[in-house]
Amino acid sequence: MALKSTIYKANIQLADLDRGHFGDYALTLARHPSENDERLMVRLLAFMLYASPDLAFGRGLSTMDEADLHDIDAAGTIVRWIDVGLPDERVIRQACHKAQSVVVLAYGARAAEVWWSQTADKVSRLDNLSVLYLLPDQWRDLAQLAGRNMRLQCTIQEGIVYLGDGEREAVIEPKRWFGKESG
Repeated sequence: MALKSTIYKANIQLADLDRGHFGDYALTLARHPSENDERLMVRLLAFMLYASPDLAFGRGLSTMDEADLHDIDAAGTIVRWIDVGLPDERVIRQACHKAQSVVVLAYGARAAEVWWSQTADKVSRLDNLSVLYLLPDQWRDLAQLAGRNMRLQCTIQEGIVYLGDGEREAVIEPKRWFGKESG
């Protein structure tokens, strides 16, 4: 018998001062049986960093050729493709051919550093790619905020994400490994 996804709810009050984007979001996330709190919360962080009316969660872990998050406009164009973790270089290339902008939000301590040292040269000519990295303490702090019913306040200012639930907080400053700023 296959394990089923666990449903998480997140109500987010977002104030992205860098992009001038403000909003309240009621999100439903399906946590794949093989997914941990860290990955779930990094996906949620990716949503907050790039929130827009059309940004949606993809099937992620259950479908390798689909983004973890995607922003598709009314004409069906993939405006932004976001992957979380350490995707294969082939997956990154395919995403860059399908989407106007591709973001990889990498995490995983030493594994991420090894992945990037092996991947950087292979993707260096992809001008629509950005790779951001989360330090281990930061994604671990994010995981402490995970819960089946989350109420989170998020402020983004000067590239720093301040995220809290009224009792705990995480300060996240993604490090840009590759690419240009994209809002």
